Amino acid sequence: MLAAATLALLITVALALVRAALGPTVFDRLQAANTTGTCAMLLLALFGFLGGRPEFLDLALVYGLLNVIGVIAVLKFFRQGNLGDPGEATASGETRP
Repeated sequence: MLAAATLALLITVALALVRAALGPTVFDRLQAANTTGTCAMLLLALFGFLGGRPEFLDLALVYGLLNVIGVIAVLKFFRQGNLGDPGEATASGETRP
């Protein structure tokens, strides 16, 4: 059963890489990259389970969080054109978008 799960995840990664290469828009490519990252996270957790190394689950969770943060950063960049512009400063020191 675990071999079938591993094979299914590897096939999903292969299909996502094809989508990333052929995707007509940036968002298709970004979704394919997110899918690849999610499958890599699942593979890491699966290998940790098979090898009896529970610390791999912690690594998989951190990798999943970094994957989500990376996708949000790329989407923000494509929407606003930058990542670090804080906006206009007000008299009270707060920033406005």
